[in-house]
Formats: sequence, C-alpha cells, structure tokens
Amino acid sequence: MEHAAAARPSRTANPNAAPTTVPKVRLYVERPEEKKEDWFVNVGHVTERGRWKTEPHAHPAYGQVIFVRSGKGVMNLEGSSVAFEGPCALLLPTECVHGLDYEIDVDRWVVTIEVTYLAQLNAKLQAFVQLWSSPRMISLAYSADAEIEFHRLIRSLEQEIQSQSVGHVVGTEALLTTLLLMLLRGTTLDMAGGDGTARHDVRLAERFRELIDQHYRDNLSLQDYASKLAVSPVQLRAACASATGQSPTKLIHARIVTEAKRSLIFGDMSVEQIAFWLGFADAAYFTRFFRKEVGQAPSQFRIAARQQPISQKSG
Repeated sequence: MEHAAAARPSRTANPNAAPTTVPKVRLYVERPEEKKEDWFVNVGHVTERGRWKTEPHAHPAYGQVIFVRSGKGVMNLEGSSVAFEGPCALLLPTECVHGLDYEIDVDRWVVTIEVTYLAQLNAKLQAFVQLWSSPRMISLAYSADAEIEFHRLIRSLEQEIQSQSVGHVVGTEALLTTLLLMLLRGTTLDMAGGDGTARHDVRLAERFRELIDQHYRDNLSLQDYASKLAVSPVQLRAACASATGQSPTKLIHARIVTEAKRSLIFGDMSVEQIAFWLGFADAAYFTRFFRKEVGQAPSQFRIAARQQPISQKSG
C-alpha cells in the first residue's frame, strides 16, 4: 500500500530542500579518524559535577546503551519526556531522536555500538531485535546485585576492548552479548519461538529495515522492496511477522510516521512541505494518513508536542 500516487501535482515547496530537523552526530567515539576501519564498539565513562544537558540529536550510525549508575534526569524521546534515576540503563536505537537532561552528580557509562555490528549481534537472538525496536529506560534497581553486575560487565567490556590479547574480539562480543541479555531479562517483551528459521527471518527483517531507512521517501511498493531483497512478498511478510510481529507495510508506515513526527516537532517546514518531502501527492492525503496512524492531525500533533514540558512525565 503506497503512501502517494504515481502522479504528483506541482509543488509550491522546493522538493530538493532538506527539512530542518535534528542534528545527526557522532558521540563518545574518541579520535574516530584513527578508528575508521576497525572499531565496532566503544565504552566511555562520564562523571559530571553539576547539571548537564544535550539538545535533541540522533546517531544514525550507532546504537547506544547509557548506564546511569547514580543520579537522575529526564530523557526527551521524540518529543515525549521520560524520567530516569540510577541505577538504570537507557537504550537508544540508531536514528532515535533524543535529548538528555542530567541533574547534579550523574555517574554514567556510555556503550556505543556501530550499526553493522549491532545488526550482527541482533541476528544471534530474535529477542534482541525486539529489544532494540524502540528506545527504553530499563531499571536496574530490581535487585541489590543487578547494578553491581551490570557495572562489572561494562568495566570488563572496556578492558577487553582496550586489550590486544589473543581473542579480544571474541571476548568483546561475549561480554556485549551478556550485557544485552541482562537488559533483555530486565524488561518485558512479547517473545516468539523458533531457532534456525527465526534467525533467517531476523536477518531478512533487519535488511528490510535498512532498505526502508534508505527509501521510505521514494514511495516503493512492497514488490519493489521484495525484489531488492531477492525474496517474494510472501516471504517478506512471513519474515517480518516472525521477527517483529508486524507486517512490512506497518514497518514502512511506522518509519514515515517517525520522520513526520520529528519534522513536526523539531523542524520549521509547513505541513504541506513535510508531506511533499515524505513523498505524498498532497497535504490532504498526508493528513489523512497521519491521523489514521497517530490519532491526530499533523497540525494538532505539532501544537501539542511543542507545548509539552520536558519534565515530570515518567516512562
């Protein structure tokens, strides 16, 4: 089900003009020019004496786990506010738009995972794909040992990354997998069974998500996506249902909605300009699509989101 007709009316907006949304940045990877070929995971330790705040931004090439050992603050996720207090872990998938407002004396560790390597890790376990499907705040206060064990894992991961001992790449992967398993067991997901077939479905679904990121504005049909993946639409539907619990069309629509929300919250384009930017034939069609998916018209969503205080709403 396409989101725009093949023939489009003349546009009042410049179709080549990029929307003003949020910065795409590289964070927590020291001297990236020295690591551009071989790094795949990085660990950084940050302590702040006093308040520290970042404006909304995204990391298209990285996923992140921020371990807040102590302190508290508020996380802005796509315009919504989520309060957090250590010990906890903030899980931020690639492309997730987020801002962080840390209060006084926050002790945190930041694990940054390169997107290609993250996809390889996710292929190990179907539940990892579900874990990274959306940003999360995962409390580590459920037992006295959880915070201690998570801190130990991150310290060991940091040491293994810096080590040049035999097998340090395998050791890094093992520690990172264990860390993700601990996060997985600390949250609630809808789990699905399967093993060999499930792994294939996870890999196919991940490749499909990558294609969506590249082409969500291009109005490709499901057959177009399937052809690019060298599978049939039936196979693609089955893989998406198995790995994500959603249809391919729903995944495409979700990506379009995410970008629409970002543009409405953080950008300065009109609703009509956003509609054309996202590949819709006209603003009215975009408004109907957005209302069906979100429950509000784009203009209503923009007003409500921009009026929302970044403060006390817990997640």
